[in-house]
Amino acid sequence: MDMDIRTVALQAKKAAVRIAAKETEKKNRALAAIADALEARRADIVAANQADMKDATKENLAPPLLKRLLFDEDKLKEACEGLRSMIGLPDPVGHTLNAMALDDGLELYRVSCPIGVIGVIFESRPDALIQISCLCLKSGNAVLLKGGREAAATNRLLAEVIHRAGITAGMPNGWLG
Repeated sequence: MDMDIRTVALQAKKAAVRIAAKETEKKNRALAAIADALEARRADIVAANQADMKDATKENLAPPLLKRLLFDEDKLKEACEGLRSMIGLPDPVGHTLNAMALDDGLELYRVSCPIGVIGVIFESRPDALIQISCLCLKSGNAVLLKGGREAAATNRLLAEVIHRAGITAGMPNGWLG
């Protein structure tokens, strides 16, 4: 996924139209596939995080920053449990939020819908990458993410695993960039 930002953004824009039309069942199936894929790659994810932690320790990062950067097996397990509980949440898309009669036979409805492409810059918290990307998927949005450099190896691997699992489960290519 090493492309320039313009190419990634254009792919996300194309994917946003397709992901917005996905049924709840397909989005939930993708979330389950992502949780399964993360669990299957547990050892690789923990190893990548240990490399990030080693580099961050050399840079003398403050203990609170190191604590947020740490993504061990327990945090991965919690993240996967969170994804599985997200599956049980109602789909936020397609709910009537407000309705009013403007005139005889003319009614106005406000209905929840996906935004399209969401861009998020977040600090070096690998669990945030999982939460943000999967909340965007659940709400039918494509997402562009930028994490802190201290978690580069962990975030790169997490994004790769999540993106591939989503595509395998029927999400459009480019939904996560």
